Amino acid sequence: MSFTLATWNINSVRLREPIVCKLLEEEAPDVLCLQECKSPVELIPLEGFAALGYTHMVARGQKGYNGVAILSKLPIKEVAAEDFASLGHARHIAGQLENGVTIHNFYVPAGGDVADREKNEKFGQKLDYLTEMRDWFKANKPEKSILVGDLNIAPREDDVWDHKKLLKIVSHTPIEVAHFKDVMQAGDWHDVTRNDIPEGKLYSWWSYRAKDWDGADKGRRLDHVWATGDIAASAHSSRVMRDARGWEKPSDHAPVFATFDL
Repeated sequence: MSFTLATWNINSVRLREPIVCKLLEEEAPDVLCLQECKSPVELIPLEGFAALGYTHMVARGQKGYNGVAILSKLPIKEVAAEDFASLGHARHIAGQLENGVTIHNFYVPAGGDVADREKNEKFGQKLDYLTEMRDWFKANKPEKSILVGDLNIAPREDDVWDHKKLLKIVSHTPIEVAHFKDVMQAGDWHDVTRNDIPEGKLYSWWSYRAKDWDGADKGRRLDHVWATGDIAASAHSSRVMRDARGWEKPSDHAPVFATFDL
C-alpha cells in the first residue's frame, strides 16, 4: 500500500478553508495533518473536505487557539491524544490507519520571544512539553509510526536562513535543538524530509512581517515528517510546497509532503 501524507500549520482552518480545499483538490494527499486549527472540533468545516473525498477525521480542538486534526481519505481511528506538560492545550492527536500505521500529529508550543525559562514562562513550557514527549516515547516505544507537525524547532544549520544570527532566537537555540534530538532518539524517529533532501537550505515557514517573504527568503524549517526506524526506508518523494505560502490569504507555513510504501 502506498499513501501520501502532508502536514500543514494552517493558522485557522475556518479562515483558510478555501486554501485547504485547494490543496486537497490539486494535490490530493491521502492524509492531511493540520495544526493551529483554532477551532472547536464541531466547527471544523468538514462538509467541503468530505466532498473532496476526506470523509474521515480525528481531531482535538479549542476555540481560537491551538488545535490539531488529521483529515483522511482512508479509514482512521483515534488511538491517543496527550496533554503533554499539562497545559490544557489541544496539541496532539494520533490516529491509526487500517494497515496498522499510527500517525502522530503535533503542534509543539512556540515558546515566546525570549529564550530563557526564568524570564519567559512560555519557553519553559516548550522545553517541558518536549521533555514529556521524550519520556512518553521512551515508555511507549513507537513502531510502524509516523510523526508530523509544527514542532517549532529548526534543528539544522541549513534549516534557517542564518545559523549564527538565529542561535539566540527561539526555535533555533542549542537547548531546543538538544530537546528535539532527545525526542527523536527516544522514539527511534528518523527525519524523513532530510533523508530525502539531505543537503541545502530548506524552509517551511516565512514570517508575515516580511513584505517580500519570497525575495527575502528568511525562512525556517519548523514543520517535520518523521518515521520510526522500522518503516523509515519506505518513505520517499519528500517536498515542501513553497508555492502555497504565496496563495491568497496564506498561512505563514507551507505544507510538507512525503509518500510511504507500506
